[in-house]
Amino acid sequence: QVRLVESGGGLVQFGGSLRLSCAASGSVSSIVAMGWYRQFPGKQRELVITLRNDGKIDYGNSIKGRFTISRDHAKNTVDLQAASLKPEDTAVYYCYTRTVWGSQFNYWGQGTQVTVSS
Repeated sequence: QVRLVESGGGLVQFGGSLRLSCAASGSVSSIVAMGWYRQFPGKQRELVITLRNDGKIDYGNSIKGRFTISRDHAKNTVDLQAASLKPEDTAVYYCYTRTVWGSQFNYWGQGTQVTVSS
C-alpha cells in the first residue's frame, strides 16, 4: 500500500500561483506514476496532470501551459505548480499515484481545497 499526504492549497487571487506538494510512503518502489486530479462540486474527479516514471506527462483539459509537475524520486514527492489561476480552477485537488505490483492499484490523498477568488 501507498500513503499520500498532501500539503499546500488554500485561497489565492485570480491570476496568482500556488504550489501543492504530496509525499508518498509505504510501497513506493511499486509507483509507476504520480500526479494530481481535481474534483468540482457535484462532478467526477478529473485529471489535472500526471508524470509517469518514463517521463511522460499526461495533461488534463484547460491546464496545459499553466500547470507544471515535478517529482523528487529520492524523497518520493510530487509537486504541482499552478500559475495564472482562474476561478474555474477552484476545486478539491487530490494527489494520485498508480502502482504496479502484479496488479495495478491507484491511491489517493485526502484532498486539499484550492479556491481562486475573482
